[in-house]
Amino acid sequence: MMFSRYREYIPLPNLPDGDQGSPHNKLKNTNDKRRKVVAWLVAFSVFVNLYYLYSWYTTWPLPLDNYQALNTHPIVDSAALSLIPAANPRDHAVVTGLYTDAFATAVATLGHTLNVANSSAHRILYYLPEKISPRALCVATASGWEPRPIERIAPPFRGVHRHFLDQYSKLNLWKLDQEGFKSVLYVDADALVRRNFDEVFRLPWTFAAVPDVYTTAAGYVSAFNAGVMFLRPDSALFQDMVAKIATARYPAEQAEQSFLNHYFGAEALRLPYAYNANLAIKKRTPALWKGLQAEMRIMHFTMAKPFLQGDYAEVPMDQLEKNAEKVARKKPDFKEEIAEWVEAWKETRRTYDAKFLQCNAL
Repeated sequence: MMFSRYREYIPLPNLPDGDQGSPHNKLKNTNDKRRKVVAWLVAFSVFVNLYYLYSWYTTWPLPLDNYQALNTHPIVDSAALSLIPAANPRDHAVVTGLYTDAFATAVATLGHTLNVANSSAHRILYYLPEKISPRALCVATASGWEPRPIERIAPPFRGVHRHFLDQYSKLNLWKLDQEGFKSVLYVDADALVRRNFDEVFRLPWTFAAVPDVYTTAAGYVSAFNAGVMFLRPDSALFQDMVAKIATARYPAEQAEQSFLNHYFGAEALRLPYAYNANLAIKKRTPALWKGLQAEMRIMHFTMAKPFLQGDYAEVPMDQLEKNAEKVARKKPDFKEEIAEWVEAWKETRRTYDAKFLQCNAL
């Protein structure tokens, strides 16, 4: 009785593998199709990779990646410059910014190199009073910067790199027409002045900056670096920019640099690399860096900051030289440039030592 439920059971025939209805044959056909698809994809991938490899080997690199010292003429035509009336020193200014105490010694050093270059411009230091200690402000202004407290302009949205959270405050530069200035050159604190650049104050344009450069595949780009900028102050333009920083569409991470590239992207005059010699140039194209030496006005320490330790932490004055040695060991590509910054710092300390002693007592 226990097998009564199977009385109506009829076993399926045992089909040979070659029969069309065989499950084994169906599985075999499916596997064959899969193998053909995979083989086709592999062949296609090999072809594409060979094509790009061939293109890479047969395509000339971009001119700046293939730099050759062909043009040895100066970037400024002295005869032509003499035909342009000299700018009134009272009308133009060099401005830098201090948003954290850690950059105070860098600002002082920048100021000293600006003095050595004998620029005729006013020296103005923008700083955030709620973030800068009296001691740091004293150190930063020792080399002649005139302090100007400014109101912080907060990032309009999230995603800004933590090191750039105060950088929208740069937009206050456009309000300097209220102090009578007609032209401004902004220079980041992590820079050194190599030689006089006062010719920029004769430019008729409203905005100019140096194209940026990356060590990645992006390389040399048309977007500019906001570490050095020439501008003509205009309070009405300032109001327009502030009204648009939260509505314009642009990547948030690079803060004001990203916004300014979108605001001035089509109108900005691109200056020669000599006015913002980004260390990334040396990393990417050593020959170009060597070629810039004779004309370099401003060196920008983007990839190595000898005056900082850890994550943008302050370095005490008496430890700056030793800290710079550590940075040079970690980033040997920039050993010579770091040594140049150290020499500039030593000169700064010797020149303003009495002032620094007063500052450190605060």
